[in-house]
Amino acid sequence: MEYRYMGKTGLQLSVLSFGSWVSFHKQIDDSVADELMGIAYDQGVNFFDNAEVYALGESEKMMGRVLKKKNWDRTSYTVSSKVFWGWRGKENKPNQLGLSRKHIVEACHEALQRLQTDYLDLYFCHRPDKKVPIEEVVWTMHNLIQQGKILYWGTSEWSGVEVMEAHRVAQQYGLIGPSMEQPQYNLLERNKMENEFLVVFKTVGLGTTIWSPLASGLLSGKYNDGIPEGSRFGLTGFDWLKDRWLKDDLLSKVKKLGDLAKELSISQAELSIAWCIKNPNVTTAILGATKKEQLLQNLKALEVLPKLSEEVMQKIEDIVQTKPVLPEH
Repeated sequence: MEYRYMGKTGLQLSVLSFGSWVSFHKQIDDSVADELMGIAYDQGVNFFDNAEVYALGESEKMMGRVLKKKNWDRTSYTVSSKVFWGWRGKENKPNQLGLSRKHIVEACHEALQRLQTDYLDLYFCHRPDKKVPIEEVVWTMHNLIQQGKILYWGTSEWSGVEVMEAHRVAQQYGLIGPSMEQPQYNLLERNKMENEFLVVFKTVGLGTTIWSPLASGLLSGKYNDGIPEGSRFGLTGFDWLKDRWLKDDLLSKVKKLGDLAKELSISQAELSIAWCIKNPNVTTAILGATKKEQLLQNLKALEVLPKLSEEVMQKIEDIVQTKPVLPEH
């Protein structure tokens, strides 16, 4: 397994990691989670991603049970949580969601209990909160680090401007700023990583824990002929994913990518994941497999990197035509 430093920090994350969004509790049970996390860990994965909102807290409980059973050396892996949405769903009351100091602190304590751990390696603000002063967010995260409850804090789906504003506040008050961002990045979603964040990478530095490198499975090719039984596009409450990705023009591009993958004698998923981690600004790409065979295949993406020559990369660009147009300097 390859490891990369997370932005301008000393923390190293495996370039492929394992996440629980959608899958844990909704698609797989404890025994499958135990098997998949074990395979990932044995293959060198050292980052396991989670959030308070995933399965309304049940995802963190499941991962916590698996981690306790595995009894791995705590210093050998990193685990994360995210705060914003709360875990009570429609039952959330004021202060049970968002980025107020009260919710961040209480959500951190709850995540520690569910994951059965003494500290979180990474703690993300799952979305920006327009109603909370950025000073309050930065101070709260700084204090949690000082208390030893989290080691690094970051953001998810924040804009480049919002990330830089957090750094400005941190610099102004001598606080610890955000170290990482968790954006969506894949062959069909590229603007933040390849345009908006470029200045952030060059100045303050930014680690990235990529979610959905396969566009929720679309780039694996499994939806080329409809929606397979048990897949996330068929789950209750995830119609928005289906509406986002199941479009004729996107499916046409995905099928052409499948043809290219066959020419290279690799799977479409391996091609798409390898393309994602080829970007040097990607610290780690989070895999969300639900089956042993699926996970083992996706982990092979590292072996595909040497096949991504300039010629192959250009063929990919010709198919997807999604590269952001950068402003002229």
